[in-house]
Amino acid sequence: MKDLLIKKAIEDETKRQKEHIELIASENFVSEDVLEAQGSILTNKYAEGYPGRRYYDGTEFI
Repeated sequence: MKDLLIKKAIEDETKRQKEHIELIASENFVSEDVLEAQGSILTNKYAEGYPGRRYYDGTEFI
């Protein structure tokens, strides 16, 4: 990936999702096949609002 900021955000979010229990139903883990089809771990995210001012928990890297 050429954009290192996006790459870092994806890596940080992947780690966060693996280390925490997600209680927001719309952010449950998808299968590896869906991840591959969608392109990244960010397909699991529901991030409403603006960067740094999101409405949901677990969006510190998005």
